[in-house]
Amino acid sequence: MANVRICMIGAGRVGKLHSGTLRRHVPGGELVALVDPFQKVLDETGDQFEIDRRFSSLEQALEAVDFDAVVITTPTPTHRDLAVLAAEQGKHVFLEKPMALTLAECDDIMSATARHGVILQMGFMRRFDPDFAAAWERIQAGEIGEVMIIKSLTHGPGLPPPWATDLKTSNGNLAEVNSHDLDTARWLSASTPLRMYVEVANFKGAERGVTSDHYYDNMFATVKFESGAMASISGVCPCDYGYDSRVEIVGKKGIMQIGELKGESIVVGIDRDQGLVTPIFRRWPDRFRWGYIRELEHFVDCVHAERRPIVTGEDGRWAVAMVLAGTRSFLEERPVYLQEVITSNG
Repeated sequence: MANVRICMIGAGRVGKLHSGTLRRHVPGGELVALVDPFQKVLDETGDQFEIDRRFSSLEQALEAVDFDAVVITTPTPTHRDLAVLAAEQGKHVFLEKPMALTLAECDDIMSATARHGVILQMGFMRRFDPDFAAAWERIQAGEIGEVMIIKSLTHGPGLPPPWATDLKTSNGNLAEVNSHDLDTARWLSASTPLRMYVEVANFKGAERGVTSDHYYDNMFATVKFESGAMASISGVCPCDYGYDSRVEIVGKKGIMQIGELKGESIVVGIDRDQGLVTPIFRRWPDRFRWGYIRELEHFVDCVHAERRPIVTGEDGRWAVAMVLAGTRSFLEERPVYLQEVITSNG
């Protein structure tokens, strides 16, 4: 079976991660081209992963290289145009979250991929993480009974890039960081979100030079689902102490927990004053290493088999809808029904 030839769009942090994954862990996927408008970043990633065909735009790559699919890792405002162009050229699309800035943009992407008969897979890697996938299967099997409450948190180190701190070019940390929590809660509850209420706070922005209007580095959301289930989502970025992702699910029959604060099953004793020390995850690629590998394996397998991925544009659209409802909630200081943003189409 021939390899799936892939063009990586975006040579930054996530582009590096996916390029390394394709090179080392997905033998059925062949990385044949790299796109990024910034020459220094383009050459750095191209040199690191021995990608010879390098371009400043997708249009240039389409003219010069034959490939089957794209992996899009660029900033959110670029997603709609890149995904639509790729679909129009018959290329399968793996699209990093968040899917887009608005529901109208999500609809454009979904329409283009459906119209041209190409696959669209969203980059919600938690669904492919062994722990999360096992938890989902056990919940589906009824082990803890009907889901009543989900508590999900993502606390990440590092300040977001400048474009992501401004609500004019991004939907904030609720989208860029906590989209994963929103998707996880909807996925594990197996229900449609009904309404959201969000509170935000800015504790570190001023001291780190962030001046964007409505910037927040702490977020707490509550979600009510149509099934009656409820979710709470905590977001902190930057949190400084490391990368922290944990979920607790309370069902009618019991409780299930996914993840823990420590990153390795290692305990070190140095002296009696410091006590016992155990490391935590430093970065998100460390925590979700297998999720990132398995999601790209799944994408390549779906292209080969011409079948629908398990994470689709519909999932990406729902996450964007929840982000928009949450943003409206903290801006207007009230609970917001999902139907409000769906009716207005974002």
